[in-house]
Amino acid sequence: MTKDIRDYIRTIPDFPHEGIMFRDITTLFGSAEGLRLAIAETVAALKDLKIDKVAGLEARGFIMGGAVAQSLGVGFIPIRKKGKLPGKTIAQDYQLEYGTATLELHEDALEAGESVLLLDDLIATGGTAEAGIKLIEALGGVVVQSTFIIDLPELDGADRIKALGVPVHVLCAFEGL
Repeated sequence: MTKDIRDYIRTIPDFPHEGIMFRDITTLFGSAEGLRLAIAETVAALKDLKIDKVAGLEARGFIMGGAVAQSLGVGFIPIRKKGKLPGKTIAQDYQLEYGTATLELHEDALEAGESVLLLDDLIATGGTAEAGIKLIEALGGVVVQSTFIIDLPELDGADRIKALGVPVHVLCAFEGL
């Protein structure tokens, strides 16, 4: 029987809070077959796009982002939480459930006009991805695609990113929170 991406993702009920169904990708990453499948499906969806850099959102976006960048033969850009990058950075605040957080990107991470793939493990409300897009665009980059392993469609994050004019590709979706 052939497995798909969903088969490698474990669901943990009531984590981190009661009523939440946590979609755990560590089981996907821990399986050589699952990881290989996720990378292959992501790269296959990009075959018609010109991509100069892959930008991964901290922290799980780094795992897939680095692998996809290597597969495409392009550079990788880490977009990190505030205070984690050593050089000169630009910053973008975004909304959390309670309060705000900040993402940063090195000022010299990309050249104006470069085509960038934004990658993360999961899209929920889309706030983190939107902040990443704004950072890339602030440096003159063009986000030609956003890619996520998991979509939680009930939270409308994919629609939020599409409304910014950025195409969204997901490997799988899970209904219900």
